[in-house]
Amino acid sequence: MYVNETVDEAPHLDELTPREIVKELDKYVIGQSGAKRAVAIALRNRIRRQKLAPEMAEEVMPKNIIMMGPTGVGKTELARRLAKLANSPFLKVEASKFTEVGYVGRDVESMIRDLVEIAVDMVRNEKLEEVAEKADQNAEERILDLLLPPLTTAPVDDAGKAAQENWNRTREKLRVQLRDGKLDERSVELDVKERNFPAFEIISSTGIEEMDINIKDILPGFLGQKTKKRKMKVGEAMEYLIQEEEQKLVDMDQVTRVAVERVENNGIIFLDEIDKIAGRESGHGPDVSREGVQRDILPIVEGTTVNTRYGFVRTDHILFIAAGAFHVSKPSDLIPELQGRFPIRVELESLTIADFVRILTEPQNALIKQYIALLETEGIKLSFTDDAVQEIARFAATVNDGTENIGARRLHTIMEKLLDEISFEGPDMKKKTIRIDAAYVQKMLADIVKDQDLSRYIL
Repeated sequence: MYVNETVDEAPHLDELTPREIVKELDKYVIGQSGAKRAVAIALRNRIRRQKLAPEMAEEVMPKNIIMMGPTGVGKTELARRLAKLANSPFLKVEASKFTEVGYVGRDVESMIRDLVEIAVDMVRNEKLEEVAEKADQNAEERILDLLLPPLTTAPVDDAGKAAQENWNRTREKLRVQLRDGKLDERSVELDVKERNFPAFEIISSTGIEEMDINIKDILPGFLGQKTKKRKMKVGEAMEYLIQEEEQKLVDMDQVTRVAVERVENNGIIFLDEIDKIAGRESGHGPDVSREGVQRDILPIVEGTTVNTRYGFVRTDHILFIAAGAFHVSKPSDLIPELQGRFPIRVELESLTIADFVRILTEPQNALIKQYIALLETEGIKLSFTDDAVQEIARFAATVNDGTENIGARRLHTIMEKLLDEISFEGPDMKKKTIRIDAAYVQKMLADIVKDQDLSRYIL
């Protein structure tokens, strides 16, 4: 029988051997050993490169990867988990969106700008965690100053010293009450910075994202930062002051420098649907557009310098992982220059019934674990027998064969249908212990799988 079990947090290590990287990826993605091996080597080579002399390190280029395989077999998940493991800035982008015309289509360099924004957020959050304790202390002192203003005169005689001691005792009592939440409903008056800016836009042919200025940073200095008095509860004021103190303690110039460096040395871009832009120029229609996109992407992958609002960013050492189903086209349909920048090719296999069983139960975020945890919030003890798990996997494989093969994503639709009744009736159920066996699975799913026309819409 399968019931939920506690799992240990994955260790976050700076340096992992390829074997250990694969072991970590195994916790989230089932099978696909060839693809795991390729990404593990690529990540390890980054660690090795950082230990080289600067002159040699500059010459060592990342070995970009093309993943080939049907949808729902783990291509995106592998890349995302790899980035999380390495604490690298990660961006997933569909290559096909660069073929779209007008407002929808985007400049290819925008992927680098987006990656830098992600890195800045990552580094800022890390810095905020570092200063959180200090920000709390500073905010607490400011609240206490509002509740009990400091003495205006320095103590010179005995009466003054007694008043100072009395003030200190009162302040410490207030500090204890503040920490216990007893003062949360009391009101204080704060100077709050106004956030409204004049309503205007700058229209530029290069696009607002390319402009190297931030209007909101300029305006306070240009117009003067206005503040206004505002009354708020102590609990709300504490939150506001903590945020204000955090902003003071975090050096944004340093955040920007670290973020740009992290993008240049550790960034990972996942280029999905690369097969949709595969195709040589044949002089008509979308083929021209496809090759144009390939030629636009080429300099980014080869190594160029992109202008962002945080400064210039070099793309030479960003790792690119491209992925596609390649049902119609094949990697050799890409232009030769782009093929040469993706030296590693890995093929991901379609999922079998045995893989589905493992996907349902083994990973740390396995579907069955998720549903058990969700229903446990309402006091429902849900458990699955081994033959029920086997039956769910068999139904998923059957529907994938009969309709569109969407890989592991089929399990989401199967599980939703299976637990539809329990999820709906759950809060009102008298019986809070539910055991799902093969018979229950067949009863809930058999009709839909039999009717192929219906399964196309429901599953």
